[in-house]
Amino acid sequence: METQRKSSGDDDSGERGLLHTWKGYSCSINPEKLLLPRPVLQVALGARHGVLLVEGGQVYSFGELPWKQSQVPEQAKPTLESALSGQRVVAVAAGGFHSGAVTEGGCIHMWGDNGAGQCGLSGLSTVPNPTPVAMVDTDTSPPQTVAVLELACGEQHTLALSVQREVWAWGSGCQLGLNVTVFPVWKPQKVEHLAGRHVLQVACGASHSLALVRCLGPHDIHRPPVDKCRQCNQLLYTMTDKEDHVIISDSHYCPLGVELTEDEGRLEAPTPAHGLKTSPSEPVLPSHTSTSKSDSPAPPKSAEPSSETAPIQDLEIAEPALANGTTPCSDSDPTAQSDGGSGAVSVVKSSLYPDEQAVKDYLKKLSDNTQTETKTLGGLHTLLPSAGGLASASSSTLNNLVASCASAVGERVASTYEALSLKKMMNFYLPSGATKSPAGLTGTVPGLGDNTTDRVRQEDSMQGKKSSSTGDIREEEAEGLRRRLSLPGLLLQVSPRLLRKAGRPRMCAVALTPLGGAVPEAQEVLPTLQTEVWSWGHGEHGQLGHGDNLPRLQPLCIKSLNNKEVVRVAAGAHHSLAVTAQSQVFSWGSNSSGQLGHMDSPSTVPRLAKMSDGIRVWDVNAGERHTLLLADGDCIQPIIYYSGQQVKEGEEESQAKELGQQGEQQEEEERAGGYTPQPVLLPFCMNLGYVSSVFAGGSRCMALSDRNVMGFIASLHELAAAERKSYCKLCNIKTQIIRPLLELESLSSALGQVNLGLLQTLAGRFSLLCHLTGQHATSLTTNLRRGRDVKSLLILDHTSIFLDSYNDYCSSLGNFQVMGGFQALTKPSLDFFGKTPELLQRLSECSEENPTMADLLVALFYLPTRHIHEYGRLLLKLATCFEVCSNDYQKLQDGCSKFEALTLQLKRKRKEAEYTFHFWKSFPGKMTDSLRKPHRRLICESSNKALTLQNAGRFSVNWFILFNDALVHAQFSTHHVFPLATLWVEPIPEENTGTYGLKVITPEETFTLLASSAMEKAKWLRSINQTVEQALSGAVQDAAAVSSGSGQKLEPPVSRSASYTFYKDGRLKEARYEGRWLAGKPNGRGVLKWPDGRIYTGEFKNGLEDGFGEFVAPNKPLNKNDHYQGQWKEGKMHGLGTYRYASGEVYDGSFQEGMRHGHGMLRSGKLNTSSPSVFIGQWIHDKKTGYGVFDDITKGEKYMGMWQDHLRQGTGVVVTQFGLYYEGAFKDNKMMGTGILLSEDDTTYEGEFSDDWTLNGKGVLTMANGDYLEGSFGGEWGSGLKVAGSYFKPHLFDTDKDKANVVKLGRLCVCAEDKWQAVFDECWSQLGCEKSGQGEYQKAWENITVALTTCRQQIQDSPETLPRSQSRTLECLEVIPQHVGPLTMERYDTIRLYLIKACDTPLHPLGRLVENLVAVYRMTYVGVGANRRLLPQAVKEIKSYLNRIFQIVRFLFPDVPEEGGLIPEPTTDQEDKQPESTDATLESPKPGRVVSSSALLLPVLLPRLYPPLFTLYALDKEREDDVYWECVLRLNKQTDLALLSFLGVQQKFWPVSIPSSMPALGEKQQVLSSTKDACFASAVETLQQISTTFTPSDKLQVIQITFEEITQEVQSMLKQDFLWSMDDLFPVFLYVVLRARIRNLGSEVSLIEDLMDPYVQHGEHGIMFTTLKACYYQIQHEKIT
Repeated sequence: METQRKSSGDDDSGERGLLHTWKGYSCSINPEKLLLPRPVLQVALGARHGVLLVEGGQVYSFGELPWKQSQVPEQAKPTLESALSGQRVVAVAAGGFHSGAVTEGGCIHMWGDNGAGQCGLSGLSTVPNPTPVAMVDTDTSPPQTVAVLELACGEQHTLALSVQREVWAWGSGCQLGLNVTVFPVWKPQKVEHLAGRHVLQVACGASHSLALVRCLGPHDIHRPPVDKCRQCNQLLYTMTDKEDHVIISDSHYCPLGVELTEDEGRLEAPTPAHGLKTSPSEPVLPSHTSTSKSDSPAPPKSAEPSSETAPIQDLEIAEPALANGTTPCSDSDPTAQSDGGSGAVSVVKSSLYPDEQAVKDYLKKLSDNTQTETKTLGGLHTLLPSAGGLASASSSTLNNLVASCASAVGERVASTYEALSLKKMMNFYLPSGATKSPAGLTGTVPGLGDNTTDRVRQEDSMQGKKSSSTGDIREEEAEGLRRRLSLPGLLLQVSPRLLRKAGRPRMCAVALTPLGGAVPEAQEVLPTLQTEVWSWGHGEHGQLGHGDNLPRLQPLCIKSLNNKEVVRVAAGAHHSLAVTAQSQVFSWGSNSSGQLGHMDSPSTVPRLAKMSDGIRVWDVNAGERHTLLLADGDCIQPIIYYSGQQVKEGEEESQAKELGQQGEQQEEEERAGGYTPQPVLLPFCMNLGYVSSVFAGGSRCMALSDRNVMGFIASLHELAAAERKSYCKLCNIKTQIIRPLLELESLSSALGQVNLGLLQTLAGRFSLLCHLTGQHATSLTTNLRRGRDVKSLLILDHTSIFLDSYNDYCSSLGNFQVMGGFQALTKPSLDFFGKTPELLQRLSECSEENPTMADLLVALFYLPTRHIHEYGRLLLKLATCFEVCSNDYQKLQDGCSKFEALTLQLKRKRKEAEYTFHFWKSFPGKMTDSLRKPHRRLICESSNKALTLQNAGRFSVNWFILFNDALVHAQFSTHHVFPLATLWVEPIPEENTGTYGLKVITPEETFTLLASSAMEKAKWLRSINQTVEQALSGAVQDAAAVSSGSGQKLEPPVSRSASYTFYKDGRLKEARYEGRWLAGKPNGRGVLKWPDGRIYTGEFKNGLEDGFGEFVAPNKPLNKNDHYQGQWKEGKMHGLGTYRYASGEVYDGSFQEGMRHGHGMLRSGKLNTSSPSVFIGQWIHDKKTGYGVFDDITKGEKYMGMWQDHLRQGTGVVVTQFGLYYEGAFKDNKMMGTGILLSEDDTTYEGEFSDDWTLNGKGVLTMANGDYLEGSFGGEWGSGLKVAGSYFKPHLFDTDKDKANVVKLGRLCVCAEDKWQAVFDECWSQLGCEKSGQGEYQKAWENITVALTTCRQQIQDSPETLPRSQSRTLECLEVIPQHVGPLTMERYDTIRLYLIKACDTPLHPLGRLVENLVAVYRMTYVGVGANRRLLPQAVKEIKSYLNRIFQIVRFLFPDVPEEGGLIPEPTTDQEDKQPESTDATLESPKPGRVVSSSALLLPVLLPRLYPPLFTLYALDKEREDDVYWECVLRLNKQTDLALLSFLGVQQKFWPVSIPSSMPALGEKQQVLSSTKDACFASAVETLQQISTTFTPSDKLQVIQITFEEITQEVQSMLKQDFLWSMDDLFPVFLYVVLRARIRNLGSEVSLIEDLMDPYVQHGEHGIMFTTLKACYYQIQHEKIT
């Protein structure tokens, strides 16, 4: 709107919000125009005054304002309420003699008459100026101020609707709905009875109140079922026997108003009341009835509590109930039993209430606040002498009503529902959600139509219509989605007719009103149509609409307005009005002046106002005795109707005088005077412009209108009117056509199961569409009444809701049409409408001459789609009112184009459905049944021989039919369906063949189609491609574009996602694949499931499993699954993987061609953590073959050696947990042949074996002391040996020879180079080499890069799989060091760093290799393998690793010299920078110029292998270390001085004493005879670090620093440079070694010796190491003298 607004306020007022006022309805009236400085937004009229709200939020008053100080007789001209200046007011209200305003922040201001407290300000009888009133919710802590949305004012009371949608009231009278007995109520209080419900609007009459409330959804009901009314103690549910089923009705009506439910302590609705008519004009239908109470001596199982317990319950509720102003009725009252008789049938009296007067008087007393003291139970009974009688009588009437609806069944009903415990029955038949408490039942869910009892109560009751037609019953069944239940289970007690009919299939009724909003999103966005009207207050004129004239102290739902979709309520002084979404007006209450718009006088239940056809009312307002209606006529401009009293000029004054004593006679006079028998059109309304709302009050009428600026206002009105009209039309179709059709008995037989389902879906979708239109119409109407701008047009913000609803509807319509549903519907429709097709013709707006029934139905069902074009047209019309560059224009234009596009799309859909339907008519019948599917549409077919199969037989028939989901190849009697999702088509170039061929690829077949011409070929190619594209994108419904040939050329992707079930024999027979495809073959990620339970999930390539995948295969005998996870190639397991067998074994390693092949580990046993056996080693073709280690945990043995076909074969070593050691030959899994066996105590046997631990043949047995036996041996070791041979006792000088005998270990075991070849082969193959060292190093680098990048990719996809450090390492590895060109120190360093990083992550081939080597090494030498005799092998194994890894490094960096080669010297300028480069290399741990595998690789490898290796050293050196340690402990007991002198350290090296004034360090203090550990302390500390390092070079480094520390200290003592001689140095170093107390020094020394870099041996490090070694031996042999 902004774009067309003018800036100045004056001009603006001339166009919007113009106000006209008049009185009465005679032709001569000319409304006068009230001139105000700004456009009026809202008007509120009281009895003699009015309040206006103008733009900008100012408020004006006019009329008689006696509360103002200035006594002006009548303010003709509106005056500004200056007290409100500075506040922006958003809503105003006026009551009889007071007014209210709501500001933007939700605050209330009240002014005017306050005699009854209606202004909410205590202590003032009038309030002259607007004064704020606080609305505080005391239930919250701390109490909070409640913001208000709108106000409504009556004569003596005011209602406010809060932002939380709750109602608050203050003032006087029972119309407040509060639980109070003292009036006035000064402070606003919450109407507890409506708390928790969503109130949409409130309205006040003179002494009654109305509220429009949103129905409770199914989710709002969480209460246990109650089967009796808590007040009148009647059954809430009744049963009626209908023709062939039983109806359970819950329309119980409790005459006593309201009750307080104890369980929640807050007010709940009473049981739903169907107001029963009591006025003389509405006779109750006399009929048989049976009371629900029987006092025969042995009553049947009854659902009622026994009367003995009742008085106690009564005492509990009596007091609160009285306080609430309700009348509980006592169960124990004697009249209750007597009145009903003993189940006898009695005819109801003409008046419903046996003692109406008592109730009226009582309520009157309460409401008039005269008797507030009646609190005792006795008092209650005195007031209500026959409370119980009342209960039973109303019960009879209820039964009477229900019974009258059906054919009278007499006592059977009574006995039936007495005999069944009703509570159980309800729980049994009601689904859990539907068992509602009485409170829940009020919140009816709108369902199919009005239930029959309602109908009886409406106009039809006059004719006393018989309602036994099946239509009514069906309607009743489905009403409110299971509010009534059909109970075919109660056969025996109910009716023999049931037995006959129970077998007949019954159609289930489809609810035609959606539950809870059309589309899920729509629920919140669009206004609700599922509403109820609640009323309370005085009812003497019937203005409450409950069917009687009684007052109600608390809100009660007007049952007959449920399901009527009321969207607005209004109240006159003594009458009430409700407008529905279908633009009808219901009115009830006083009709003294014809103000109800119909002739019933007075009406105690809502009736429709009599409007001529085609007049749709959308706004109403009511004054004291008149009603104004704003409606749509034939033209766009709204028209105004008036109903009620004619106001004559000059009559008002006299009326004013008589106002006080207006009695019966005046009413008579008025009747004689002018009033309208039914609403009359006000002729002048066309001159007012576009009226947006009407107001009435007192005798005055007002209308607000706008001028039609640039056509904008007219277009808005047109849009709203079109929507209202459309909704009424759709509702008519629904009620007059669709519902009767669905209820036809013959329907299911005529349509068949599929079509019936489709029709029900169609009806449901129609209903949703209808509902959406109704909601939208309501929203547009509200927009007209309030804002009239583009911002609040929901159709622009939520276009998708509309588009989707229409799309869904058209799809289901097309589906029904394609399946021939309309043809099948013809017969039932003819039976039903046949005599009067005019109705159909009128509703379907069909213009043809004599159309067929099917055509009529099609036209009728396609009718809603015409409305979309309307949307487009009107949005465009609105858009033209704006400048092209504005946002509003853009929005409207977009909306318009969306609807235009939808129009075209739906036209196409319709065409397509018709095309398909005609195709099925001509198609041979046999195939139709299997191929005809509701959603399937025909695109094109080759019946004209346009397409043939290449190489087809001469007589074969090949017919190709392209549907929107499949290509069908039909032959003479068979057909094959190819789903489009897995269909690829490509043209065959014409130049080679000269034919017009298309190659069609499907997962299991490929064939060539020949087209008759190039045009046909192009047509089919395009059609198939487009259809495939649409099938893939999910727009299956929208295939219309294809056949019409419109649309650009679409090429469906050659790679796509789809699912497919294989049908041909072979590996994949009946397997279902879901995932990615490429040109007819699974390719990419996917899941393949076989019917026998096998499942593969992972990567595919070219139709076969390839890449990483998981495979599960059920193992039937064990009833568990085998599970593989790892790499695949060409459909087989290939590469690394883990296979968990159902038996509990786990294999982890390499596969090839689906078999275990390469390096792998097999763990057997139930729990993998403590598995009884583990094998790690080489596999060939699924068998253990090659070198492997087998750890038999149960036996406590470990075998390391060669295997063949799962058997130990060749050389090997066995160690046991008892310290036995065997090395030698194996054959057929046994020790067989030559071998050596050592026991823990060094007893050795060398010779022949025949079985495990069994000696057999020649050999030598050597004892621990060196004695030996030579000869033939037999028997098992450890169980007595048979010996034949000689015994030798060697001489002392022979010992050396025999020592050599023992050390021969290692000859008969596998040499280190042959171990773990499979692990290295795996690494080479990862680098892309056939065998070690054969291959291109560039290719190897490529492979490394690929491996790392894929890993990086996976990490990015799922970062949680790898730790952060790993991903950082990967990032560093992205830079490949330069691997070609001359090697310099600098480059050597980068290579070294690269290797350290590469070996750090298992994703790099080198890292993987190191990880595997560490695993196998630990497997070998941990546990049982920690045997000291294995040390030499363990050391050799490490050296062999180094050599073999170094070979790989040299392959990757070809310029690295071989072992022991030199790195060329750096250039001279570098030498200048580093003058001591020679020393630097020796000092630092960095390897020098000599390249060696150990320097490069030990730092990586050794830290990981250190624990097992060092354990072996410790075991081997155990005895020597013990001797050494004993010495160390002994010598360390001495003081420094004693030790230094004992070791022969020269005096000059003893630390000198220094002046005590210097606070010097410990090293330099005087060596007193008592000090310990003070000399050379820093050197000692340094040497102790040798145990914390891993590699020999690190350990040597430590030794070197220790020497430096000693030298430094000596130099500082001697104050001069000093060169050591060995004689000087050795004792000092020995002292440091002793003081360092290193426990396993022997092991450290051996480790350094074994693994030291060969090139270091002769350098400085070598000499230092020799010194340390000498110290070790010296300490062992030290004799203390």
